Amino acid sequence: MEYNIQPRVGITLVVASDLPLLYTERLPLLQIFTNLVGNAFKHHDKEKGEVKVFHKNKGEFYEFFVEDDGPGIEVIYHEKIFEMFQTLKDKDVFESTGIGLTIVKKILKDRKLEVNMYSEPGKGSTFSFTWPK
Repeated sequence: MEYNIQPRVGITLVVASDLPLLYTERLPLLQIFTNLVGNAFKHHDKEKGEVKVFHKNKGEFYEFFVEDDGPGIEVIYHEKIFEMFQTLKDKDVFESTGIGLTIVKKILKDRKLEVNMYSEPGKGSTFSFTWPK
């Protein structure tokens, strides 16, 4: 099963060459990356920018990161964006279902894992999550 991420002209996807090879559940991990990378493209506010995917070794887990240099998110919205049907843009201006991050959070929570987000307005966003080796 393939998931399509809509590319954005001017936004470059940079995937680290040293990402690990995992023998794991394919679909849930694919859904996580598709939602995080897709959101980074969809919500980027600049003509030119980058979305980076990389990881760190954390013992029995890998920590994966999806980082963008887009608009960033104010701290008052950091929890809200993980709620069902929540978007930070008006639905009549921007087409989005508002369920992508909810799906990410549920997949991870069901496995007793979590997603973290670091963001500041004007400085982009970084989403990270752990996944067992």
